[in-house]
Amino acid sequence: MPSLQKAKNMLESLAQPRVEDTTVQVKVSDDARTQVVYEPEEPRRAIPFPRLKKKLKRDRHKRTKVSVFRYAYYDPAFKFFVEQVLDCDYLQLPKATKRTMDLGIQNSSDYVCTPFKHMMGDWIEALELGADILVQVGGPCRLGYYGEMQEQILRDMGYEFTMLNFSHGIEQGYFGWGKEVLKMVNPDIDIPYGVKQLLATGHMLSLLDQARDFYMANGGFECERGAFRHAWEDFLDAMRAATDKAEIDSAYARSMEEMRAIPLNKPANPVRIGIIGELYTAIDENSNLGLDEKLMDMGVEVYRTLNFSNRYTHYNEANLRRTISEYAQYDMGPTSTMTLAAAKKYAQLGFDGLIHAKCAGCTPEIDCIPVLRRISEDFHIPVLYLTYDTETSDTGLMTRLEAFYDMLYMKNVSDAGGVTVRSSGSLRR
Repeated sequence: MPSLQKAKNMLESLAQPRVEDTTVQVKVSDDARTQVVYEPEEPRRAIPFPRLKKKLKRDRHKRTKVSVFRYAYYDPAFKFFVEQVLDCDYLQLPKATKRTMDLGIQNSSDYVCTPFKHMMGDWIEALELGADILVQVGGPCRLGYYGEMQEQILRDMGYEFTMLNFSHGIEQGYFGWGKEVLKMVNPDIDIPYGVKQLLATGHMLSLLDQARDFYMANGGFECERGAFRHAWEDFLDAMRAATDKAEIDSAYARSMEEMRAIPLNKPANPVRIGIIGELYTAIDENSNLGLDEKLMDMGVEVYRTLNFSNRYTHYNEANLRRTISEYAQYDMGPTSTMTLAAAKKYAQLGFDGLIHAKCAGCTPEIDCIPVLRRISEDFHIPVLYLTYDTETSDTGLMTRLEAFYDMLYMKNVSDAGGVTVRSSGSLRR
């Protein structure tokens, strides 16, 4: 009987509902934001779980990679702008290759200008390297409309990114651009510090252009081959390392001292050529196939008024147009006034020749050509017209430059009364 009673009691206990473990916890969800609780005879419900503390926005933005398209020798200024103004990480692109140009051609319309294709190749390689934000500075011509087209093409290719397009908000000037930056890139920018560093960016651009002017005027007459190029590369590296205006000034002073100390073998009356033309092609070495270097290797004193700081920092359209009032009564577009004013200035200074460099299909510079012909006739100065597209041959360019140089050199000698004014070895082909 006792055993029977014991068994009965065990059966009764099993029949009773269990009161222990009324709550069953399951694994916390992946984002650690909710804890799911099960209760008897009730449907499942979610109970709020304390949210994890958000990471500081400044830390998040410092990990944002920002890339700017390749453009001449302005990479140090772009780096300074991204790191010191936007407070982001700068993604520096390696040197452009044939693949870069091929990517741009394959993903662009045949009818857009060549700078569009160069930029497209740059953007694709930047995104392949992990860029989060692309910076399109816009431009005073069709380039100002290209940002939206380039963004759409890249998105159709499957890339995810943010396009900081400075053509947006342009009607509000710097204020509009500032709002774009805060909205698209980093809302936590220290505005007073950012403005201070933005001014330093403009200062760096001006010093880069000044150093380049000195380099082009003297680089073709160095006694030791490659000395100027080495000093120039050191200068760019020093500018890339700068973090404020004082360091910018210090880097410039050291580099200019180094370049001025390079021994020269410069004739009394060297061949002088002024480069004029379209803002992108006339400056960018990748676009014009190293036009500056090719001329310097021939022993030419090279000048180019057209640069970033002269076009944007020191530019005064009305004053420039007054200097060419006999040739143009109104602004024909982006750099047309500067092209004509520089051409007249170089002609008045007795330069030996002019080179007009532009990309294929650049309408404002095409409009300049008839006026340049008038200036050429009035001042008896030869002009070489170079139009670049994606098929321009380096060999063909060299042939034209050498023929142009030979003509200018012979004219130079003739004007000097038949006396050779070029020092031996200055023509380094």
